[in-house]
Amino acid sequence: MEEEKKTIGIRGLLAAAVLLCLSSLAVSTEEVKQKQLRFGEKGGFKIVQVADMHYGDGKTTPCRDLLPSQMAGCSDLNTTAFIRRMILAEKPDLIVFTGDNICSDATDAARSLEYAFSPAISAGIPWAAVLGNHDQQSTLSREGLMNHTVTLDHTVSQVNPTDVDAIDGFGNYNVEVHGVEGSGFENKSVLNLYFLDSGDYSTVPAISGYGWIKPSQQLWFQRTSMKLQRAYMSEPEAQEAPAPGLVYFHIPVPEYASVESSNYTGVNQDGISSPSVNSGFFTTMVEAGDVKAVFTGHDHLNDFCGEYTGIQLCYGGGFGYHAYGKAGWPRRSRVVLATLEKTDDGSWGPLMSIKTWKRLDDENLTTIDVEILWSNSTAEVGSPVGAPTASEGPSGMTPGSLLSPAVSPAPMTGNTGDCASRSTLLLVAGLGATILRAFF
Repeated sequence: MEEEKKTIGIRGLLAAAVLLCLSSLAVSTEEVKQKQLRFGEKGGFKIVQVADMHYGDGKTTPCRDLLPSQMAGCSDLNTTAFIRRMILAEKPDLIVFTGDNICSDATDAARSLEYAFSPAISAGIPWAAVLGNHDQQSTLSREGLMNHTVTLDHTVSQVNPTDVDAIDGFGNYNVEVHGVEGSGFENKSVLNLYFLDSGDYSTVPAISGYGWIKPSQQLWFQRTSMKLQRAYMSEPEAQEAPAPGLVYFHIPVPEYASVESSNYTGVNQDGISSPSVNSGFFTTMVEAGDVKAVFTGHDHLNDFCGEYTGIQLCYGGGFGYHAYGKAGWPRRSRVVLATLEKTDDGSWGPLMSIKTWKRLDDENLTTIDVEILWSNSTAEVGSPVGAPTASEGPSGMTPGSLLSPAVSPAPMTGNTGDCASRSTLLLVAGLGATILRAFF
């Protein structure tokens, strides 16, 4: 009898263990399913870029570089309100935070990250993040920051690729965007997103300035690109050319300075603050053959897109209210819309075009600089186009309350300041919407 009780007890424990394993497997499978990005039934995939939030401690962290009449009540929460406005207006499929998400004024890095990303999390929208040169100046290392980021809800971020033994930095990963469910491309990535850690500052004594993308990262990028290209150009639905790729990181590569002003849309008011050495990553991207555009932050007063050697080099434009800005030049966000082409049978096929525009945090959430970055019809590339349609852009939302509209900016140069400000004499107009609720 005692032996039978022991047997029943062991069986019970085994059954419980099996159920626990199955439950864990189900959760794991569901998490993977949730993180699988794909184009919607209307054939579009929209990305909102949030560059340089410089989030501190929420409502106690003041805005910087504002007109005196705009300072009262302005805080990190204006940044939060702007993200919410973008979500309501654009209804993105993915939000990408391109570094300097928080800064040295954050007294609790983990908590500040959670609040900085909270609009995406609470909206249930997939989001990705990379690090800038200021994120680690609070209470967590760069590794600690990414380790915490990947635990947050709805993120597709990764600390680093799991199939690589050693790689520099933290936050190097890729995300596949599959075709429309039910189409011939539902199991193929028709748009590939690459995210890299561009570092913070040089650790080589003989080299000053910012960090750069290292050889180990470039090797990972090359191998990943080749793998994705092989899969896309193989059956089923084998394609003759690679699926387009977009690359996101924080510090611009030196080639940004080679884009002619006659060949870009937007403004360059900050100069190009790149590493003092050229690590060759731009050449690596050109050689890969699939990259159509690169998106960075870092220089808050630059918001241009310009083509150089077959790749569009784009800035997001300064987003955060605790970061430096400029009077009469509203905070802004870049939107990218990738659209599929229709097949002869009325289904959705491979990518047809990549369009971009910017939204200003002014009274009307104004849309500016709409252009085509890439198209399978090369005659359209780089040409300005009309404002986005209601289905792909402005939703006609009514903002809560806002301040002054944009005016023509004056030239300036330099990228030499600290976490919150590179030029405290500059002022910014066009604050975000009324704060609906307080954090912290």
